[in-house]
Amino acid sequence: MATKKPSKANPSWSDVKTKLADFDRAGLLGLVQDLYAASKDNKAFLHARFGLGDDPLEPYKDVITQWINPPDYRKPQSVAKAKKAISDYKKALGQPEGLAELTVFYCEEVFDFLAGCGMDDEGFYDALVRMFEQALKYVLALPKAQQAGLLARLDRVRQLGQNVGWGVGGDFEHFWSEAGLAGQA
Repeated sequence: MATKKPSKANPSWSDVKTKLADFDRAGLLGLVQDLYAASKDNKAFLHARFGLGDDPLEPYKDVITQWINPPDYRKPQSVAKAKKAISDYKKALGQPEGLAELTVFYCEEVFDFLAGCGMDDEGFYDALVRMFEQALKYVLALPKAQQAGLLARLDRVRQLGQNVGWGVGGDFEHFWSEAGLAGQA
């Protein structure tokens, strides 16, 4: 009786890479096609990576909206899943202007959600403050010519944050001032 080689309990990228070396072009294309068909996340990744579609950010924005500002308020929210959309975009394409747009959009979606209902969750607001800080960093890292529209949108978010509580307004002001934007609108 032949003994079967025990499989590695936790295969790694190195193991996958070794197996991929045996693929020919048709086999590799077939594998990518199977991955493409397997999930919406894979489709979004490949569309973003190859610049396909009118707006490669759209699927990531849809995920943010689904988990931060769902059309049906009875559906659960998930800050982690919304933030994962930004992380997934960063892995797929990671263009600085796309990261700036998605982080600003996240902040705007929070306030669109809060306009329709309240939230009493410190973690939700902490995540908002961290995302505002991240958005500000991404926007300010862009060339000056690309900053104005995004800064105007963040300024609106900053102003809305003054009415929230949980220290959000003060934190927003701190980051705005730290970025040298105090007194600017």
